[in-house]
Amino acid sequence: MSMFGDGLDQAVQKAFTRPIPKSAGAQMRYLVKQLKGTKAVAQMLRVSQRTVERYVKDQIKKPRPGLAARIEREVKARWQPQIRAKAREQAASTGGIVIDTRARLGYTAPIGSTDQDRIRHLTVALPPQYAARLFDAQEQGATDQQLREIAAEALKEVYFQDGGRRAGSLEEVRFTDIEHLEFDL
Repeated sequence: MSMFGDGLDQAVQKAFTRPIPKSAGAQMRYLVKQLKGTKAVAQMLRVSQRTVERYVKDQIKKPRPGLAARIEREVKARWQPQIRAKAREQAASTGGIVIDTRARLGYTAPIGSTDQDRIRHLTVALPPQYAARLFDAQEQGATDQQLREIAAEALKEVYFQDGGRRAGSLEEVRFTDIEHLEFDL
């Protein structure tokens, strides 16, 4: 997926009340239950239906690393959907979202200002409307670039302009060369 999409997913996963199943067999049984059959799971994971059946019966216990990663990713994507929805709703309505990033940030401003890009490490609480925009865009299949633009706009408003108290003539924020990115609810 993308850096921003994965970061948003990880932030929501911190709200889970129970851990995902640990063993490959338990994870496979969960997927079979969710997708209502071994055939659908086999097609999704790109393995044979018989392989899925062996995992379900615990005849195979340790999957290859690539398959293990795919199984875990699919389980996490489906785990506790109501908790996931509640966490997103709370962030979008009252809580907001915290972004922690180390990236090159700069801005476009009138001539005479020091608008040169530089590496900054920021931990900024974004208001709920930006959390809502990020989650809505992610659900609609937005690209990493589109999510980055929403985050840059949020940083412009909250960090650079301080909610309208300074840098009123700031035009655009550049958010590039991301070294670290993490979201928290």
